[in-house]
Amino acid sequence: MIICTTVSSLQMELNKLKKLNQSIGFVPTMGALHKGHISLIEQCNNQNDVTVCSIFVNPTQFNDPADFAKYPKTIEQDLLLLEIAQCNIVFLPSVEEIYPKNATPIKQYNLGFLETILEGSARPGHFQGVCQVVERLLTIVSPNVLYLGQKDYQQCMVINQLVELMGWKNQLKIEIEATLREPSGLAMSSRNMRLTDAQLVNATAIHQSLQFIKNNISTTPIESIIAHTEQYLLQHNFEKIDYIAICHAESLAPITNFDTQTKTVALIAAFIGGVRLIDNLILS
Repeated sequence: MIICTTVSSLQMELNKLKKLNQSIGFVPTMGALHKGHISLIEQCNNQNDVTVCSIFVNPTQFNDPADFAKYPKTIEQDLLLLEIAQCNIVFLPSVEEIYPKNATPIKQYNLGFLETILEGSARPGHFQGVCQVVERLLTIVSPNVLYLGQKDYQQCMVINQLVELMGWKNQLKIEIEATLREPSGLAMSSRNMRLTDAQLVNATAIHQSLQFIKNNISTTPIESIIAHTEQYLLQHNFEKIDYIAICHAESLAPITNFDTQTKTVALIAAFIGGVRLIDNLILS
């Protein structure tokens, strides 16, 4: 496994591979890796000649500086997991490497509706930061395939839109892999590391709520379902709920009546123990 800390060293390695016409898959991460990340690495290995993984905690996508400061960093463990998973190249850049001081001013991305609802509304500027770092990373790596996890459902939609905005649709394939879960149903997340054992037990209420929504959406008014879900989360020691939403899966427009012919997704973001968790579930 090759570890690169600079853009120039990474591109030198990648240029050798591209001359051999080897396909390159890319898994961008912020570290604190878990089985969900490793499943993306394994899928990338299966479908490409070369797997590149980046580890970079991107400051521009944190609208809360305290959240950025608390984000878990486990670099030695991460590198061990990546080596075991047979990742070929790891990109470990500094902030200065990703955002050089002499670079052109950071641009604004036209994300439209996505930036006004749910994550976009709850975390102002978050998706702009995501686009900034993903554009930079994709420009540096220039992969054939990009691997993302469905847990970050809205982020996947934003990155799809970014790829379209940049005119990369014909040269970059995006693979979105299913959310990996603990045996309890809790979605695997780096943020879970910050929860106590008791909080981890209560945190499963998010997945249970999503299952409740799926089981009752066709027979119960949406307003009643959302009210019940809110109470259920609060009863399980969630101290704040950013949103409980049932939306069109392809646009995130809210729905008022459930239709089995329309692809629909339920999404939740809530805080427990001061840690913000997100999850989602396709309903139809």
